[in-house]
Amino acid sequence: MKEVPGHIGQASPLRPPPVSVYFEAHIIEMEDSIMVFTPKTLDFDLSPYTGLTRESWIEAGKYLLEGIFENIASFDDPVVMPRKETKVTYPHSKDAVWEFKAEYFEGLTRTLFIAAPLIHEDPKLTVAGYSLRDYYKSHILRSCMPEDEQSVGTYEQLQRLTGDPLRAFQQTVETCALVICLWICREEIWDTYTKEERDLIAGFLSGYAHGNTVPQNWRLFNMLDMAFLHMEGYPVDEGIMLEHAKSVLDFYAGDGWYRDGHCFDYYSCWAFNVYAPIWNLWYGYEHMPYIAGQFEAHSNALMESYAEFFDRDGFTNMWGRSNIYRNAATSAFDGNMLLKNAKADPGLARRISSGSLLQFLTREDFRFKGVPTLGFYGQFMPLVQGYSCAESPFWLGKAFLCLHLPADHPFWTAKEHNGVWEELSEKETRVTVLDGPALCFSNHQANGETILRSGKVVKGKDDIHGMWNYSKLCFNTKYPWEAAPKLDDRKMTAGEVEAQQYVIRDLTRSGYAPDVLERANATLWHGQRDGVLYRRQFFGYEAGKECHWMNALDLADFPVPYGVMRADKLRLYGHPVSVTLGAYGFPDNGTEITYLEKDGAKAVVLKGHDFCGKEKQLAMTVYDGWDELCLTHSSGTNPDSEKSIVLYAKTARREHYHFGPYVLISQVITKESLEDFEEDEIFPVKKTDYADPEGLGSYGAVRIALKDGTVRTVDFAGMEGNLQL
Repeated sequence: MKEVPGHIGQASPLRPPPVSVYFEAHIIEMEDSIMVFTPKTLDFDLSPYTGLTRESWIEAGKYLLEGIFENIASFDDPVVMPRKETKVTYPHSKDAVWEFKAEYFEGLTRTLFIAAPLIHEDPKLTVAGYSLRDYYKSHILRSCMPEDEQSVGTYEQLQRLTGDPLRAFQQTVETCALVICLWICREEIWDTYTKEERDLIAGFLSGYAHGNTVPQNWRLFNMLDMAFLHMEGYPVDEGIMLEHAKSVLDFYAGDGWYRDGHCFDYYSCWAFNVYAPIWNLWYGYEHMPYIAGQFEAHSNALMESYAEFFDRDGFTNMWGRSNIYRNAATSAFDGNMLLKNAKADPGLARRISSGSLLQFLTREDFRFKGVPTLGFYGQFMPLVQGYSCAESPFWLGKAFLCLHLPADHPFWTAKEHNGVWEELSEKETRVTVLDGPALCFSNHQANGETILRSGKVVKGKDDIHGMWNYSKLCFNTKYPWEAAPKLDDRKMTAGEVEAQQYVIRDLTRSGYAPDVLERANATLWHGQRDGVLYRRQFFGYEAGKECHWMNALDLADFPVPYGVMRADKLRLYGHPVSVTLGAYGFPDNGTEITYLEKDGAKAVVLKGHDFCGKEKQLAMTVYDGWDELCLTHSSGTNPDSEKSIVLYAKTARREHYHFGPYVLISQVITKESLEDFEEDEIFPVKKTDYADPEGLGSYGAVRIALKDGTVRTVDFAGMEGNLQL
């Protein structure tokens, strides 16, 4: 191996303030005290991995609530938090009155996810001088009163206001959060209202419960609203309940996962597998036992493999939409424990839940003015979507619903253990393949990371944001996805390189306009055979276009101890093109860069540290089919650090109908230390054999023999007859 040189603007949601007040004063910058969560209560006998106990979780809840209430100037003010930007998140306009109402309701109900179990635990609890019970009791009632200044609007009012009889409203989402929290602290809040006040709230809930909803996971919001009303003796339409329940059942894809639109994501976990168990408890077991039994079976199916979705530290992967909700994905464990025959392992569930909690709360960039940022770690706008507001991140409060479990529940009393991570040998990798939701995740003992490879993805060809969320080739728990880097090579078109994505550039077109680029917006699933996962990606996919007129790659990849090796095959319909493939985005806080070559293969090794000062190392190696390895520096495109580096491979096929190398072999490996990779880990391939006599991979199998004795045969034959969306 040789080295080659080289508290402001609080506003009534009903009457939005002038634009000069809200969109300037409300976002004014203030220094946030750099303060991370530090638990006072630790027990490493009960919790050998995290030290966290039920009391530690209560402390974490108070930590979040203190940051919230520091921004509430008086008891009468709503939960409207400081806003750092105004272009993406809502309210989008000073005239969108219903958006201000929705923002207030999000702040109220999502923070109540955290507050409700603490109120039940200690009804006299005060935060920042406010009685939590009194504050939420008052504001819940006011939100439901049509004429109150802080009314969030009844369903009927909003229909009249928008003039759209078929519109669904954000308030429907939040009514579901409200009924869950009223159930958790029933004695402290709900039972203390007068009958007239309860009737008022019930009437408000009934409008949204029986009104229009979005025909996917939102159906569960209506179901829980109706279930709560029924439980409290109010009438509900059983036909509407059954329509929603059977539709949710129809979304089930297998292995515990539900389809929520074209793609699969954490909504299966923090929506379907939390709300359905609560519905079972409130309504389903008694009134719709067959559907309830199916929901229970689905939750238990999720528990069979869900623990392996997280890494050795319990970290949550940044994948899919709404990642500002962070560790809310762990709420599926709590949901399972509500079932009659729950299968979740309590010691493992708490270890993961606590690990994911620490993943976020122990970072200095987690909060902005005391409030969780709009991002995954710090503020990260490439992640944020227009349906979110400054209060939306408090969906992460669903992770705190575990506090409704009493202190003597096994979730709190079982000793922490680390599941599969305690079973794997030093460099062993466990691979789990779920064909229903098209998910393959591998647990790598060598570096403690979990890598997700997904399929059944369709996004609009211009939906770059959606492709970042879903179309990455790999999602890594320790390397959150990077947005399109800002290239330092000005001969290239912006967006010509993407981390963990292929980008194809049409070389027949002049100029550097973005429309010369194609990204993979559709990923079809074939499944795993003999240790190799097969998928196909189409570039610029459109449903009405024949697949023969779209560039594509057949993907074949398999895990190695520290990462994933690829042996992908070009399926180009014509035209000269260039092709790039990026590694993970690497946090650049002072990076050592080393270029290596061996036996015709090329590699680049990056060594450095992430935002928190943790050691990081990444190596990318290219073999057959590639011309060169390059790198680009970027800023503002990495969720962990302001500056970043993206390594990428590059090649071109310059003939209209090329007969050149078809197979592109590459590898990306990572570790959480600066200790050098072994030479055979950076250059693992001993020999590659092609079935075609030209040795180009044009047809037939490709046999890849590694130096550790592993042999993988890549054979794309048979894919065409079994591609799934």
